[in-house]
Amino acid sequence: MQNLHHKYDGLIFDMDGTLADTMPTHFAAWSKSMAAYGIEFSEDRFYALGGVPTPVIIDLLASEQGKILDSTVLAETKEKLFLELLKDVQPVVPVKLIAELHRGHMPMAVATGSLKWVAEKILKTLGIREWFKAVVGADDIEHPKPAPDTYLKAAELIGVDPMRCHAFEDTELGLQAARNAGMDVVDINILR
Repeated sequence: MQNLHHKYDGLIFDMDGTLADTMPTHFAAWSKSMAAYGIEFSEDRFYALGGVPTPVIIDLLASEQGKILDSTVLAETKEKLFLELLKDVQPVVPVKLIAELHRGHMPMAVATGSLKWVAEKILKTLGIREWFKAVVGADDIEHPKPAPDTYLKAAELIGVDPMRCHAFEDTELGLQAARNAGMDVVDINILR
């Protein structure tokens, strides 16, 4: 496996679908919580919106389907359901190995579209939280992916110039966000 020490000063990882194989679990929680409110949310659409914060997705779907919902309450319901299912979440092994190889050798952060407390819980469930100097969640920034804010904040928190960071992502919105922050980025789907 290539050692990234020579070219980069910091590594920044997306979490859902990149470090943690949470996407099937998230989809199960989405399906159940949306069905209770008569909202349709296909699996294809779910994956296309990967990286978009939960309340933003709820507002979008409700608007498209002519429903009026409290996106904050519904987001909490969806996240609680997700946490109940979380015990089954596994790491994305090739990405976890990259993080494991570089932990302690260079600063690393997580830049996620999930809420920070949810991200912290997932990383602790996987036993890898202490590997990362910082975790930036959707509630830590104003503009979500594909805006660069999540990645820029993560680079700032680990004290590394964004241009000297290497990012790892699994969604098109996330890849755009990392590129928009001036980072080289790996689409982790090539590692699977």
